[in-house]
Amino acid sequence: MFTQPSPYLKARLDGLEDHLERENPLLVEGVRDYRELDRLGYRLGLLSADESYATKISWWPLISVLGTFSAGKSTFINDYLGFELQETGNQAVDDKFTVICYSEQEGIRELPGLALDSDPRFPFYQIGEEIEKVAPGEGSRIEAYLQLKTCNADRLSGKILIDSPGFDADEQRNSTLRLTDHIMDLSDLVIVLFDARHPEPGAMHDTLQHLVRNTIRRNDVAKFVFVLNQIDTSAHDDNAEDVVAAWQRALANAGLTAGRFYAIFSPNAGTEIEDANLRARYEGKRDQDLATIYSRIEEVGIQRIYRIIGSLDNLTNEIENVAVPRLKRAMNSWKRGVLALDGLALALLVVLFLAISIGQGWWDGLSLDAGWWHALTGNAVLATVVAVLLVVVLIAGHFSIRRLVAGRIARRLAREEAPGDLAAAFEKNTVFWRSIFRRNPAGWGRRSRNLLRRLRQSADDYVQRLNDRFTDPSGAAAARKRGATTPSAFEETGKAQEGEDRSTAGEQRAPGSAAAGTQESPAGAGRGSAS
Repeated sequence: MFTQPSPYLKARLDGLEDHLERENPLLVEGVRDYRELDRLGYRLGLLSADESYATKISWWPLISVLGTFSAGKSTFINDYLGFELQETGNQAVDDKFTVICYSEQEGIRELPGLALDSDPRFPFYQIGEEIEKVAPGEGSRIEAYLQLKTCNADRLSGKILIDSPGFDADEQRNSTLRLTDHIMDLSDLVIVLFDARHPEPGAMHDTLQHLVRNTIRRNDVAKFVFVLNQIDTSAHDDNAEDVVAAWQRALANAGLTAGRFYAIFSPNAGTEIEDANLRARYEGKRDQDLATIYSRIEEVGIQRIYRIIGSLDNLTNEIENVAVPRLKRAMNSWKRGVLALDGLALALLVVLFLAISIGQGWWDGLSLDAGWWHALTGNAVLATVVAVLLVVVLIAGHFSIRRLVAGRIARRLAREEAPGDLAAAFEKNTVFWRSIFRRNPAGWGRRSRNLLRRLRQSADDYVQRLNDRFTDPSGAAAARKRGATTPSAFEETGKAQEGEDRSTAGEQRAPGSAAAGTQESPAGAGRGSAS
């Protein structure tokens, strides 16, 4: 049975395509490739009708700002935007994740968390289900965790910022950490702020535990930027180097020894430094680090495109090399378990049959006409009824065993990480009309492998087109921009090779131009068809 996306999901994805057509047409093809992958997910049972791989990623450039309470997250965001958007203070001023995006309307507008939970273009689409998994009963309380703010700050155009609550909170800890993991996975850039007033490990315990120890095991660690904020508070003692050294030792003790580290303070809310030379030194270092961080933020649009295509490529590999092999192993375990229990059940029936026969004196008289056997064999109707009942018992027992073994395996699969719902995909293979001897999962075959191969090739071609936009290894574009008349070495090599090819072709045509022309046509047609 082939599952189709629900009308609601289809309308959402159509809306996503329409939006990207206006915002970034280059990504529309990416959405369509994801929808092709969805078709395989439905066939395999990895996706339900309300799910899409396209809704599991963020389609906008996403920058998250994480850290401890009073580390200056909101001030950092306000300074970057040049807009007093977030409330600031020495105490915790917000206990929600604030998703910030651009709006053409003047002023600041606050929207409820439902606006995020119900829109697949945002990184918190259907996040209520994820909250419910770690905090039962909390999934319906989206408003307690999320809010959306919009403003018309120019720097916000085309990207999303997320301001997080601190990690020192005791309430709603599991849900907060689950949301944090979710946005870290989806973000193109993660800025982790620490408070220079409290750089010691004790004050940074939660942040070190969740954002550092967990980060060093990630394969996308390069997107994390670690910032010691409010370093100007050390100006009174002029011990910025000691404070930074203590902070970096704490990170190193947590296992983080690589990556970029910055020390900054707010240009608008910093401590007054009276010594002009000291102030110039602090501000010079701050401006240098802020410029680097702001540059990283501005580059997330490019990173976003590569991330989306990379995610598509990873999904195709995970489906073929992780999900399908696990399903095959689960099906083999199911088959072995069912056959073993079927054999045991049959053996028990044989033992029961022999026990009844012995009790009726079958072996005593060596006569098949004795007792219950005589009554059974002497009545054809009764014999038929008993035979049918025996077959029904065997069949019912077999399918009961199938369900029993399948349920045990499905519960184990439900705990495994995979690109989709492995347990649901496995259960699709255990329906009563599917044989236990099938080797491939439902929906998997040559057509599925060809689809994944085509999507991987599409992702590779997409990356190459992106590279052509952002790179120029030969320097030809730069030469054209400068109006240079001297061709590059790369172009010279190409022209030389082209001249040799023409010379060789001329020699081949020399014996007879008509014949040579006849021979050349199929080659030209072949090149055209290949292109």
